[in-house]
Amino acid sequence: MSNRITLFPLTAAVSNAGYLTIGGADPMAMAAEFGTPLYVFDEVTLRRKCQEFAGEFGRRYPDTTVIYAAKAFINRALLKIISEEGLGLDVVSAGELAIAQSVSFPMNKVYFHGNNKTAAELKLALEWRVGHVVVDNLNELSMLAKIANENHSRPDILLRLTPGIDPHTHQSIATGVIDSKFGLSRNNWEVAVETAMSTPELNLVGLHFHLGSLLFEIEPYLAAIDLVLKFAAEMKQKYRFTLRELDVGGGFAVQYTLDAPAPPVSQYAEAITAKLNSQCQELGLTPPRLIIEPGRAIVGQAGVALYQVGVVKDIPGVRRYVAVDGGMGDNIRPALYGSKYEAVVVSKVTAANTDTVTIAGRFCESGDILIRDIALPPVSPGDIIAIPDCGAYCLAMASNYNASLKPAIVLVKDGKARLIRRRETFDDLTRSDVLLTLRDVVTRGGRKY
Repeated sequence: MSNRITLFPLTAAVSNAGYLTIGGADPMAMAAEFGTPLYVFDEVTLRRKCQEFAGEFGRRYPDTTVIYAAKAFINRALLKIISEEGLGLDVVSAGELAIAQSVSFPMNKVYFHGNNKTAAELKLALEWRVGHVVVDNLNELSMLAKIANENHSRPDILLRLTPGIDPHTHQSIATGVIDSKFGLSRNNWEVAVETAMSTPELNLVGLHFHLGSLLFEIEPYLAAIDLVLKFAAEMKQKYRFTLRELDVGGGFAVQYTLDAPAPPVSQYAEAITAKLNSQCQELGLTPPRLIIEPGRAIVGQAGVALYQVGVVKDIPGVRRYVAVDGGMGDNIRPALYGSKYEAVVVSKVTAANTDTVTIAGRFCESGDILIRDIALPPVSPGDIIAIPDCGAYCLAMASNYNASLKPAIVLVKDGKARLIRRRETFDDLTRSDVLLTLRDVVTRGGRKY
């Protein structure tokens, strides 16, 4: 049996016939019923990941709040599960906020992030009584104060600080470094605290930092906690600021390939909570509520992408390409970040991996490669290939490039697959277009255009 199965959802197994199963359901049957590309989410894995974060951090630091980072993947059915598991929600746009509102997600458990929130978004957040606004910069601080005054409200806010710490991840997903578009630069930290503390329309309750995504090292979290808590102690002395909440962001890694294991959640929890407790004691600070923001680590392993093989192209002495019916339109991560994946042929999981192939997408870009040089059993047109760890940032960044249709999504549990997003249709591609006709000729200043 391929040990790649360990990268699939927790319920993944191999049948007696050597076929992959997920949540007790047959991917071949799902592909036949719903078509491919198809994204499959395992409900058991989703719930257990929520429970793991709440349990591992909560046992060590009872005053912990887990909020799911919606940017990883947002869907109405998913949000219902997140809500049922007691998690809060991290949103970065009015769109994500509106999806949450559509399923009556508790707004008091929502944290509104973003480096360039518009006035309209902030007004909406206050109108819907979002629990916390995470203020990213001084401009936003003044704009939010004005809007709060007009709306006769006093929102709870956190200040997002950029600690200038290298998290040793891909440069495109490192957010806590000095040269970052996110957060308050070090020279503005005190100004922001002083301004917020002297603005009656705002209720400053805490500080926030986010170092980046896919952080396999834990030391950067500890360095950031040390820096931010020392700053909080200084602000307590100068401005009587009370740190009631400390949000250490997310970025917890998941394992995408067999050669790159990620630290267990327990290891992150032990190190972060121990540092928080010891540092607060040393500085004479009352331990604040701890906020963590797992996104990828909740949904990554729960999602699987299914593709059907089309063309198999051999270039003697060079490469064998296996082309599938998806690619960068539904998963741009390999093209964007050089991300790596594993894969299995659904009907040949127990077969020997005798061939080295490159799995290519169907889009008109040479960079549309999902996996380079992976060992698989002999692959034929019509085979279904399953790629694990596709729950995060694949669908969230999906596009209609080449006028492709975004794939369907199903949720599996107890052998049953439930459609939670239908496949797009050709009508969806033109639904927002406005077609001009001769009747739409505009006359300006006596001239026709």
